[in-house]
Amino acid sequence: MSVSMVRDPHEVTASRKDWLGLVVLAFAVLLIAVDATVLDLALPFISEDLTPSSTQLLWIIDVYSFVLAGLLVTMGTLGDRIGRRKLLLIGAAGFGLASLIAAWASGPAMLIGARVLQGVSGATLMPATLGLIRAIFVNPRQRTTAIGVWAAMAGGGAAAGPLIGGWLLEHYWWGAVFLINIPVMIGLVVLGPLVIPESKDPRPGRFDLTSAGLAMLATVPIVYAVKETAVHGPDWGLTGIGVMGAIAGWIFVRRQRTLDHPMIDLSLFARPAFSTAVLTNLLSVFALAGILFFGSQYLQLVLGYRPLEAGLLMLPGMVVSAFASLVAAWLVRWWAPGRVLGAGLVVAAFGAAAMMMLRPDGGPQAFVVGFVLAGAGVGIALTLTNDLVVSSVEPARAGAASAVSETAYELGIALGTAVLGSVVLAIFRRGIDISGLTPDQAHVAQDTLGGTVGLSHSLPPDQATALVESAQASFVDGLHLAAGSTAMVLLVTGVLVVRLLRQR
Repeated sequence: MSVSMVRDPHEVTASRKDWLGLVVLAFAVLLIAVDATVLDLALPFISEDLTPSSTQLLWIIDVYSFVLAGLLVTMGTLGDRIGRRKLLLIGAAGFGLASLIAAWASGPAMLIGARVLQGVSGATLMPATLGLIRAIFVNPRQRTTAIGVWAAMAGGGAAAGPLIGGWLLEHYWWGAVFLINIPVMIGLVVLGPLVIPESKDPRPGRFDLTSAGLAMLATVPIVYAVKETAVHGPDWGLTGIGVMGAIAGWIFVRRQRTLDHPMIDLSLFARPAFSTAVLTNLLSVFALAGILFFGSQYLQLVLGYRPLEAGLLMLPGMVVSAFASLVAAWLVRWWAPGRVLGAGLVVAAFGAAAMMMLRPDGGPQAFVVGFVLAGAGVGIALTLTNDLVVSSVEPARAGAASAVSETAYELGIALGTAVLGSVVLAIFRRGIDISGLTPDQAHVAQDTLGGTVGLSHSLPPDQATALVESAQASFVDGLHLAAGSTAMVLLVTGVLVVRLLRQR
């Protein structure tokens, strides 16, 4: 009788080739994250050159994230079936092509089409990178370190986007913000087959096109409704769009329960580690997105810093966030993941609470300290939540599981901006002094703080000063309420995480 021996995963160590593969994957994640924010500073230049309508300009900004969020689950499942490396290389080639088209777009429609292609390609890349890490790094300790690198690149790239964009725009034309993708994507296509092994589900089952369509119909309307509500406020049309997305989501869930090979195995959510990690991922990003939303406006429109200066003031928090993503892998060697994750959320809660010290006539110190604490806590959370998600499933289903985590990430960004932004704007509109303004001027002043500052330039000095001071004071009041609410959400989540993951 022969006895087969199965090696303990803790005894399996990654090779030098595996770590080189991680470097290639990390650069891909970095560029996807950069591309989500690098466009912000280029918008005035694009508006001047391509003269898009206001609607076209919004689509240039948002269509990338809409398509990305809508296709993550579909592409994660597809990678499990046809091969994650294959899908990664296809996505890299598509992303590079889309970047070339965007850089030399001759009109708004062409640029919007390029951004759609970037979103499709980005959706193939993100789940594939995390799924490949799950397959390559069998050793749990090394896998946590690898996911820490992945999370650091994702967070650091989002922070680096405005800084890279600002530097490029000072030296080149606006299309250069897209061309930075080309060398890395070429390197990925060339080096990927050499250092990244192929991995896929050996028994994938049939790919369900109906489920893929329902996933798109569920995610995109919800993300769209949430984002537009943050900008324009709630209305029945946006509510209807959100309800349509929720209905599609309900049908999607019902369908998954009837399929022999579902796109998402809903039984995963019955596992405390998986469901807790996904929810914590969403709430962590919710907090970070909200802080970025009102924090950047505070620095620029209240304290008067230029966009690049505001980005530099945010840089310490994002650097600490990337560093904390890596440190998380070391911390879980000494303490249980639930305790480390809970502690990270408490640190982030203190960071959000520090934002309540911001003043209209103050300096940036309180913001920098608060953002550093929030960045550190969220950096730890991103590493551990993604590690818990992919570790909760066997390698064959890593792509679909990671897509769930990344969808929670995208929803967290949308909800953080919408919910916390709405809180800030509600207090802002209630407190602003619009006496002496015409109805049209009052509408502009109450729309956004940026609109108020722009309007003040056309008013008499005394009236302009009174208007701006009241607007800034009421904006900061709203910021205090949003920051306090965020701190409470993070604190409660941290306590629940420690309890729910007590046994892990």
